[in-house]
Amino acid sequence: MSPIEFSGGSHVGLRRRDNEDAYVVRPDLSFCAVADGMGGAAAGEEASRIFVETAEEVFSNVARVSQEERVQLVQKAFSWANERILDHVKQHPEHKGMGCTAELLAFFDSGFVLGHMGDSRTYRLRNGQFRQLSKDHSFVQDQLDQGLISQEEARNHRMRNIVLRAVGVKSELALDVTRGNAYAGDRFLLCSDGLTDMVQDGDIEAVLASEEPLAQQVDRLIEMAKSGGGKDNVTVAIAHVF
Repeated sequence: MSPIEFSGGSHVGLRRRDNEDAYVVRPDLSFCAVADGMGGAAAGEEASRIFVETAEEVFSNVARVSQEERVQLVQKAFSWANERILDHVKQHPEHKGMGCTAELLAFFDSGFVLGHMGDSRTYRLRNGQFRQLSKDHSFVQDQLDQGLISQEEARNHRMRNIVLRAVGVKSELALDVTRGNAYAGDRFLLCSDGLTDMVQDGDIEAVLASEEPLAQQVDRLIEMAKSGGGKDNVTVAIAHVF
């Protein structure tokens, strides 16, 4: 497996009192994850925490595995987290409606596996090409797909935060799994919508394409989200393949 550098960070933003995002970067386990909680009353924060802790549990003590085994680990992390959040709601009915969007990126010998649910996003910068690997599970994305609204209308739509899929909301899990090769020079960005709602894709790409250390890129993206309004919690994790 090629060496991979990771970095991540999170900020409450300028308008929220609590940070309902969570993230984990584990170079030793070759994976990272970002989760954005929903539900309020501290329940969103609990949901995102459950997701990242479950992911760490699933990937801990795992030796080098094949692509298919990595896919199974990603699916297991989402499945276990989904069950645990649903169980939490059974024990705490006042938290009904809690859940989280989530991105989980895991590397294996020559490639990667990405699990995605909700409107958090994963991007990849490769040979100067910046591409969104995930597709938002949102009302606005649905409207875009049907050609009912434009990209500009989508960006400012009053219903842009309505999520159609999330972890911990339904017993049946509709998970998107993407797999592919990973090459030297690739940079992957996982982020909550607190970044993408505030910062244009072109500006995000410019940061990832810079020669700054990853930790500085993380800090700069968070500061850009705050400068753009900081209306939500903002969380990013970056993986750089050498």
